[in-house]
Amino acid sequence: MDKQYQLATFAGGCFWCMVKPFDEQPGIINVISGYTGGTVANPTYQQVCSDTTGHYEAVQITFDPEIFPYEKLLELFWQQIDPTDPGGQFYDRGQSYQTAIFYHDEQQKQLAEDSKRALADSGRFKKPIVTPILPARTFYPAEEYHQHYYKKNPAHYVRYQIGSGRKGYIEEHWGDLKK
Repeated sequence: MDKQYQLATFAGGCFWCMVKPFDEQPGIINVISGYTGGTVANPTYQQVCSDTTGHYEAVQITFDPEIFPYEKLLELFWQQIDPTDPGGQFYDRGQSYQTAIFYHDEQQKQLAEDSKRALADSGRFKKPIVTPILPARTFYPAEEYHQHYYKKNPAHYVRYQIGSGRKGYIEEHWGDLKK
């Protein structure tokens, strides 16, 4: 394989809603739902949701940086979350639903910090940006029924995206960037 693919790992609340936005971009090789940041090896969904493992629900993205650079992934990530909410995301509350950027090298760390600072300085949000930037840790893929949930259960996915408040929030804060 001549291509040099890279990994990006983002926690943005419920991982069901974090796959589709990335999955649909050029240069994205794979998006996996899973768990990271905690202390329990091979956790289950029930364990992670109990907020006793330290894990976040997250997505790990394999991407071609020549087609879709990390900076663009960061821009897209910020547009999927409420970066001012320290208690979870939308309907989903608790540590496992908090946001985070997990960097895989020093360049990703610097780009993430620059991107967070630019977002804070933009004035788009009145409250502080609280999403932490953390070193990547072991990533555990979630159970198969969670993978690409938006494709397997499209009607439920759409209802959840609307019912959780995520869709409305994104439209309110980022609608001007959508085509």
